[in-house]
Formats: sequence, C-alpha cells, structure tokens
Amino acid sequence: MKNITESASHFSNLEQMSVSELLHGINSQDQTVPLAVAQAIPQIECLVNAIVEKMRVGGRLFYIGAGTSGRLGIVDASECPPTFGVPHDWVIGLIAGGDGAIRKAVEFAEDDKEQAWKDLNFYEINKNDVVVGIAASGRTPYVIGGLEMCNQHGITTGSISCNPNSALSAAAKFAVEVIVGPEFVTGSTRMKAGTAQKLVLNMITTSTMIQLGRIKGNKMVDMQLSNHKLVDRGRRMLADELNITAEEAAHWLEKAGNVRRAIELYQQENKH
Repeated sequence: MKNITESASHFSNLEQMSVSELLHGINSQDQTVPLAVAQAIPQIECLVNAIVEKMRVGGRLFYIGAGTSGRLGIVDASECPPTFGVPHDWVIGLIAGGDGAIRKAVEFAEDDKEQAWKDLNFYEINKNDVVVGIAASGRTPYVIGGLEMCNQHGITTGSISCNPNSALSAAAKFAVEVIVGPEFVTGSTRMKAGTAQKLVLNMITTSTMIQLGRIKGNKMVDMQLSNHKLVDRGRRMLADELNITAEEAAHWLEKAGNVRRAIELYQQENKH
C-alpha cells in the first residue's frame, strides 16, 4: 500500500514563510479536496444506497474511528438528531479510547484491534446495521479489527480513507477512497484528509436522511426547535411553505411543536 497521506509536503521551509504565504499555501491545498471527493462519488453512492436499504428496515449507522477520524464521525452523528429530528440512536459515532478521547488523545487506543467490536457490542450491533470505519491512513488497527469482526457476523461494512488500496478498504464491503495527496504539514491528516472525511460524512448522512424522508422540498422540517434561532427559522419555513403571515406561522408552530406537524395540521384544518 502506498502511504500518500504520510508523504512529504509540496512545501518546504514553512517556518520561514510569512503568515500570508502560509495561509495562501494552506488554502491552495484545501481547494483540491472537493475535486478529490468528486472522484469518489460513485463509491459514496454505493455506500449510501446500502445504508438507506438497511435503515429503512430499522437498522442503524455506526461510525468507528480513532483521533481526528473518530471525532469527525462523532460530530456528524451528533448533528443528525437536531438537524433531521431523528432519534439519537439512529447514527452513532464511536472513537478509540472512549468518549474521553474526544477531547484528549488516549495513548495507543487506536492500536487495539479487538476494542471496536467490544464497543459495538455495547449497542447490540446486528445484521440490520451498517458500520463505517474512518481512517485517513487506512491502516488503523482499531478500525480494521472492527470491520473484520462485522464481516464475520454478516454486518454491512463501509470505509472512508485517503490512501489507495489500504487494509481498511480491503476490510470494507463498500470502500470510499478520497486521495487528497500530501498534507501542507507533512503527515498532518487533520488538514486535507480531515476536510475530505468531513465532506464525505456530510454527503452520507444528508443524502441518507433525504432518502428516508427527513427533508421536505429543501427544508429541515423535522429539525429540533432547541433555541430561538431555530424557532425563528421554523416560523420562516412555515410562512414560506404555506404562504401565511409570520404571526400565523408562529401560532401553528407553537401549536404543533414541529415544522412538519405544523404543515400537516394547517393543511388538515384548511381543506377546501
């Protein structure tokens, strides 16, 4: 396996650069990431179709990763309930070393090839679920071990990595490889590789939730109204969707407690 994520940066003598040169250099590299993601869309499509199929019959989506990759999976999972109004156990992110590793690295946690399966079993993982392993290098033992055990138990597996033909890809039924090339700071995969992973995760959960009916038109009608900004957004959604005043929208939203239910109630009570 060629380890592109660890290869030398195209830039040298970084400490001698001005702030402007550093920022322009980083940005020039960041601009290549969406193009690399675009090349992987056929792979992402296959993975999303598999996830949708399983979730339609009650399955869940799990992310497993270590370090930056694990944190990105947790972030994506944690944003699904407020954005799409889904239960907290629909999308679950797990990180090597446990929740404490979200803020502080846990030494050697990623090297334990058996721990991911133990972590997944805490959630009574089953054949309706999908487990996606995330690792920029594609060689993290925690992640690879988890997918291998899932395969042995007939659980659908996917992966997101940034090296071609990695051990992680070999362990995944639906492998996604986004080849972003060397990092601006050699080996710092929280940069381009992390950005690529975040983009792919956004694509996976957003397209999955749309397929599962959690968006109406282009609006987050199932979002949780957990602060004043979101309540105001909900009012504007209703006013736009139903062509009613802001005051009327506020009334219906308060009555229903949810944008989708407010639309349904309004339409039921205003049939002609």
